[in-house]
Amino acid sequence: MEQPIDLTETAFQIILYAGNGKGIAMEAIQAAKEGNFTKADELIEEAGAELVKAHEYQTKLIQKEASGEQNPINVLLIHSQDHLMTSMTVRDLAVEIIEIYRLKQ
Repeated sequence: MEQPIDLTETAFQIILYAGNGKGIAMEAIQAAKEGNFTKADELIEEAGAELVKAHEYQTKLIQKEASGEQNPINVLLIHSQDHLMTSMTVRDLAVEIIEIYRLKQ
């Protein structure tokens, strides 16, 4: 039998990796703004990798619930989900902003 998921730990891991991804995506925008597109592209990849880690924690929660295990909903868990979705949006927008800067070169 699998061990139960520690919801607080999971929420903090999602917040950690999502925050890393968002911050790195913002760095990528700054690199593009400075004309350093190689660095911007590398940072976007790094941001994506951090978001994948956050998403893996989220996926574990979803799989447990889909298998019938009830997870109590708390504000920290809701915050982590909000943080992840916002961070994913920032990364997606960063890709578009970088392309705009690239076209202006």
